[in-house]
Amino acid sequence: MLALLLFAIVPETTAIDAERAFDRMAQQKGQWTAFRAFATHDAVMFVPHQVNAQAWLKDRPDPPRPVRWWPLESYVSCDGSVAVNTGGWTRPNGSVGYFTTLWVRQADGAWKWTMDHGDRLARPRPAAPPKLRRAACGTKAPEIAFDTCRGRESQCRAEQSRDRSLTWHWRAAADGARHFDARLWNGRSFETVIDDNVAAEPQ
Repeated sequence: MLALLLFAIVPETTAIDAERAFDRMAQQKGQWTAFRAFATHDAVMFVPHQVNAQAWLKDRPDPPRPVRWWPLESYVSCDGSVAVNTGGWTRPNGSVGYFTTLWVRQADGAWKWTMDHGDRLARPRPAAPPKLRRAACGTKAPEIAFDTCRGRESQCRAEQSRDRSLTWHWRAAADGARHFDARLWNGRSFETVIDDNVAAEPQ
């Protein structure tokens, strides 16, 4: 219990720090315990269809051995309020893949994840030092009118950080296929920095 309290009261400086703390808790306290602790109340995950993470995780027992993951890239809004991390993971059975996690800084300075997804890969992503890139701050990014998800909010979400410098969008199909992209303001235009496509689960 003391370790859980320490995780809760020491805010992570960056979303990379948060990702590492998230993985560390999974190794020490249990995979789903960590997912619950770091998720917002309205966080979304895909299993493979989208679910409310807190509802799906409630009372779910931790697996005997957790997945292990590491951040490789972090894209942060100019004001530091939102970040998108991507990196690699490995399961105890030897399978490997990638993840992408959307993080939102809370009022107390801590980070919580609000969207998490990933997919399998044939080869593991390298365990290299992560790279952090912040959106340009010199010029104001335009406000984006998101019409793609109108009327389909349960299968689609498109949002923009408060300062407009980071946008993200995900959509999910009935067969489990999904897409996620994030775009970062570079001072002149939005640049796509993450573009994930996950195929439908085999029948």
